[in-house]
Amino acid sequence: MIEIRTPAEVEEMRPAGAFVASVVEATAAASAVGVNLLALDKIAGDMIRKAGAVSSYVDYHPSFGASPFGKYICLSVNDAALHGLPFDYKLRDGDVLSLDFAASLNGWVADSARTIIVGKPRPQDVELVDVTRRALEAGIAEARPGNRMGDISAAIGAVAHKAGLSINLEFGGHGVGRTMHGDPHVPNDGRAGRGLPLRAGLVFAIEPWFMLGTDRIYTDRDGWTLRSVDGSRAAHFEHTLAITDGDPLVLTRP
Repeated sequence: MIEIRTPAEVEEMRPAGAFVASVVEATAAASAVGVNLLALDKIAGDMIRKAGAVSSYVDYHPSFGASPFGKYICLSVNDAALHGLPFDYKLRDGDVLSLDFAASLNGWVADSARTIIVGKPRPQDVELVDVTRRALEAGIAEARPGNRMGDISAAIGAVAHKAGLSINLEFGGHGVGRTMHGDPHVPNDGRAGRGLPLRAGLVFAIEPWFMLGTDRIYTDRDGWTLRSVDGSRAAHFEHTLAITDGDPLVLTRP
């Protein structure tokens, strides 16, 4: 069910968005060669406890997960595209790391992700990260009343296609509110002028994610991490936003 939030409810969501943004920024800042993924997960968990927030991931067990996630943040390295389950791994020079975090504060959820390169970057990785970030911003720019969901999807897809990337449509953006995932679904490719009419009070996450060499994924033996079938690297960006009567309100902007 698609829910329309009142202006007062959107205002109530601001602290959740700011908190989620702060955790993504803190864990990204702490990411360096030699840092263990479990140490980054601990940072996220400590910040949740200090803020009095509630993890959206620890007990999360959807149909596509082998078990409850059990960690506080998704950390996807190199060929891991989404849902990276933190494990005992020390970051290496040149690693591509995607950090995806969601939490509830005061009963409202926000969700955000970003990709960084640890140490010395490879040019093709820099381009992939930049394309994915620009695709997110292109989608956000279309998130205004009078447009349709297809305008957001088409804007995201256009950036990827121009860069020669193929797009997996199994996972995409989603409604955000009292829970982490809800309606509407926000595909990362589509046709302009089609789909759900956008109106003030809609709150959802936009999250482009692309891989360098394929649009196909498989589930790692950990039951969660989604990896590219050809071992190519991936990038992922996400923001939670609210449609307003004017420009979109990006709740998770740092």
